[in-house]
Amino acid sequence: MKDKHADSRPPEEWMQLILAPPPTQHSALRTVASYLLFAALAAIMATTAWATQSNVEILLEQAHSEEKTGDYAAAERIYRQALALSPDSLEALKRLGILEQTEFKFEDSIQLFKQILAIDARYPGVNFFLGVSYFGRNEFSQSIDSFDRELTTPKPHPRCRYYLALALQSSGRIEEATSQLNQSLAQNPKDADALYELARIYKNASLRSIELLKALDQDSFQLHALMGEVYADEERYPEAIEEYQAALAKRPDARGIHYAIGVAYWAQQRTDLAGKEFKDAWNENPDDALTNLYLGDIAVRDQRFPEALAFLLVAQRGQPNMSQVYVLRGKCYQGLKEPEKAKAEFLAAINADPAAAQPHYLLAKVYRELHDQQASTNELAQFERLSKLEKEKTLPRNPQN
Repeated sequence: MKDKHADSRPPEEWMQLILAPPPTQHSALRTVASYLLFAALAAIMATTAWATQSNVEILLEQAHSEEKTGDYAAAERIYRQALALSPDSLEALKRLGILEQTEFKFEDSIQLFKQILAIDARYPGVNFFLGVSYFGRNEFSQSIDSFDRELTTPKPHPRCRYYLALALQSSGRIEEATSQLNQSLAQNPKDADALYELARIYKNASLRSIELLKALDQDSFQLHALMGEVYADEERYPEAIEEYQAALAKRPDARGIHYAIGVAYWAQQRTDLAGKEFKDAWNENPDDALTNLYLGDIAVRDQRFPEALAFLLVAQRGQPNMSQVYVLRGKCYQGLKEPEKAKAEFLAAINADPAAAQPHYLLAKVYRELHDQQASTNELAQFERLSKLEKEKTLPRNPQN
């Protein structure tokens, strides 16, 4: 018997039932549709984010270009445009903070740097720039703390130790400042700023010591000896000699004073007086390499070649890498008419200091004596090349260079 309700459905309803997918297929289609929708939204968001980031980078470049021309107002305006596009851009905040610092708006820059560090405490360079802003406000304790934090980051700012040294010095922590400057120079031996600050620290310490010595005794051995060194460093040799002699009068057996007086006389080309002082220094310490070197030099000038060789042998043992020792020994052998030995010494001098011009000239003369004209010509060419380089190094540089 037929179900009376079965035939009561309209044909259209039967067709919809037949064509409609089963319930499980409905769920699958909805899942696929949702996935496609989310994927499309993610793609749109990624494209928008990429476009925003790209625009921010363009603005940062434009602002940096304005900074280089000195138009800080324009640069600040562009940096703020970048932040309007991307308020969370840490790089834009950092650049704006540096700009504010450049304009001595230290408080504004500090706020910007703190805003960055609240999000990323180790963002590259920010602790350093925060320290510089504190330093600009003479807040040395906060400055030191910021620099110390910067040094714990993977790649600290290259000027961090230098500015940390300045802050330490301003706080009276001189030994720590000296340590930081030495570490900075270990990383970059050509850091002229660090060398200058280190020299200032030592100079100030020296001046302070002189004042203290004067307060103790203005006629003390120590003060005369120290002032002799000061004058010698300043190439004020007559005053240096006077101070050294006063020191000797106070302490005749003091070692090293005769040597210092000898150097001062030698610098003034008063080799007769220098020789006497160096001889006294030699009696104090016959094995001192530099004393023997000076005595050897004076003996070569006086053409006392066998005596010079004896002094220079001791100098060579103490200073085996000093080119001048071999130059003087070569001159001795030239004077003794032993060109092969002279050649060996001049070659050793070149090996010890390849940039020195003089040994090549002397070697050219030896080759000429040995009738090796080609070798002589080659050495003269080397001499001329190196002499030119030496002159270029000593020429004063004008602003165009």
